[in-house]
Amino acid sequence: MNALEQVALFLISLVANLFSAFSGGGAGLIQLPALIFLGLPFAVALATHKVASVALGIGATIRHLREERLERRLAGTILVSGLPGVVVGANVILNVNERSAEVALGVLTAGLGIYSWLNPELGQSVQRAHRDRQGELIGGLVLFGIGILNGSLTSGTGLFVTIWLVRWFGLDYRRAIAYTLILVGLFWNSTGAITLGMLTEIRWNWLPALLAGSLIGGYLGAHMAIKSGNRWIKRAFEIVTLLVGIKLVIG
Repeated sequence: MNALEQVALFLISLVANLFSAFSGGGAGLIQLPALIFLGLPFAVALATHKVASVALGIGATIRHLREERLERRLAGTILVSGLPGVVVGANVILNVNERSAEVALGVLTAGLGIYSWLNPELGQSVQRAHRDRQGELIGGLVLFGIGILNGSLTSGTGLFVTIWLVRWFGLDYRRAIAYTLILVGLFWNSTGAITLGMLTEIRWNWLPALLAGSLIGGYLGAHMAIKSGNRWIKRAFEIVTLLVGIKLVIG
């Protein structure tokens, strides 16, 4: 790639990951289609994007862990449940009808935003829930399913984790986004990147600009989320989910 294309990749990655870190997901809405538009086949673009998205997790982790620590038990549930799903999804995506899966995911994603909008008090305060064994089992099964989506169709799946942590485990939006960006952005995406890297090509010479944009965007977006109130984060979540959903449906 020439210098101008590298600058364009950096700016695309910066904007995509800044909004993703603020709203709790959705970097793939901008970044993945941009890689395909610039000439990468879908599988190569997905693997390259997945590697770059790890930097989003690193940037957000650096900022969020300065504010608060994660609950070990909940963090463990997210990792133990989601990581196997990511591996399954990464293996499945190369053998399914991509377009049908995108449309179905788009409808579900837009539904998340509508659901949040119809529940104005959702995620505005912490209401600890379902922390017993049965609640964690059900929550973990759903996270396994989201992990499959994350490993396959990466656009917007972090948003599913965010809303599930709010709805099922009773986190507010700010805390839910912290868990999503740290555990999904760093650990789930690392697992997906390794799995996809073993199955298809990663375009390594595209990564410097993508990694820089993801790292800086992740840190700045996390900073904005920490400094903003839950109501602003909720509105951003609703807007991003609707945009992601519409983009996936119309292609």
